[in-house]
Amino acid sequence: MNQKAVIFDMDGVIINSEALWKQAEKEIFTSLGVEVTDEYSTLTKSMTTTEVTKFWYNKFPWQNKGLELVEQMVISRVIELIECKNCLINGVKEFIEKLKMKDYKIGLATNSPFRIICTVLQKHGISYLFDTISSAEFENKGKPDPAIYLTTAKKLNVETNNCIVIEDSFSGMLAAKNAGMKVIAFTNGDVNIDFEVADYKIVNFNNIEEIDLLTPTSFKINQN
Repeated sequence: MNQKAVIFDMDGVIINSEALWKQAEKEIFTSLGVEVTDEYSTLTKSMTTTEVTKFWYNKFPWQNKGLELVEQMVISRVIELIECKNCLINGVKEFIEKLKMKDYKIGLATNSPFRIICTVLQKHGISYLFDTISSAEFENKGKPDPAIYLTTAKKLNVETNNCIVIEDSFSGMLAAKNAGMKVIAFTNGDVNIDFEVADYKIVNFNNIEEIDLLTPTSFKINQN
């Protein structure tokens, strides 16, 4: 039997971090004279930190600080916020433990920088659950480009058609589909999440009745 794997996105799937990123970016970029608006923030939500920093610099060029330094300032602030808050998604640790018991390989693939991944996994005591972790920091392009998912499958030594990805963003779902993987949309109760390209949907991690993610007839979830 071929080895199977489940690959998790991080922000919005492993941790509730959207508000933390929004706060950090607003604090850092505003301090540099950037006019951070909700309209533009919506556009940057699915970008890598590098892409976000370049975006705001192109809109409101600042002086005396390089883009790489500003990017690291944002990352450091996000880490500070993660360290002082319990932001782990409810039920995700137990869900991954069940997958491990079913002999799935477990990967993590995120647009977030590598040092944020380490902070999240260590703080919540879940590092041991992952067979590999990948950051788009080391890819030429972040999601929706499929590169990070192809890299993660290679590191896991699992064929892409035997991988299933759990994502909460359209760009992430698109990246996984373009990598030839099945996709579960994790909505966490958010009715605004676009999951049209997904193969399945999970509202939360506490309502899984059976786990055989690559066999649809055996993967039973409560859609309510």
